[in-house]
Amino acid sequence: MYEQSYNSPFLVHDDGPNAPLEHQFAISKLTIELGVLYYHKKTIVLIPLPETPLNEGPGHAIPDVILYDAVAEDTKVIIEVCQNNGQKNDLKKVIHLIEDNEYGILEGFVYNYKSREWFRYRKGDGGAATASSVSDVMGIDMGGFV
Repeated sequence: MYEQSYNSPFLVHDDGPNAPLEHQFAISKLTIELGVLYYHKKTIVLIPLPETPLNEGPGHAIPDVILYDAVAEDTKVIIEVCQNNGQKNDLKKVIHLIEDNEYGILEGFVYNYKSREWFRYRKGDGGAATASSVSDVMGIDMGGFV
C-alpha cells in the first residue's frame, strides 16, 4: 500500500474540511460573481479559483479564493473568508503572504461573513489593513458579491 510521505497542500487548510456552511457559501458566491466578470463579461483579467495552493508542491498556503494572472503565472489577489473569532488571524495571514513571501500577491482581502465587513491590505500598506471591499488591482467593488 502506498503511504504519503508528506502532507498534501490539498489536505491542509486553516479551516479544515469541516468549515461551516456559511464559510463555504461565501467562497462559492465570490467565485461565481468573479467568474461571471472573468468568463462572461470579460471585465477582469484575473481567473478566480477557490481554495487553490499559491504554488505547486507541498507546504504552500491555500487562500479561500485566489485571483490568478495566467500571463504572469502568479496570484495577484487573495481573499480569506472568516467569522469574528478568525478575523485577526486571517488578517495576519494575508499581510504575511503579501509582505513576507515571494508569491507576487499585490492585494489581499478578508471578508467576515458574521459582521459582513471587508478588510483590504495592499503590498506596502505597512501592516495596517483598511475597511474596504474595493480592489484597485481589478478595479471592482466586491461588497455586493456576498
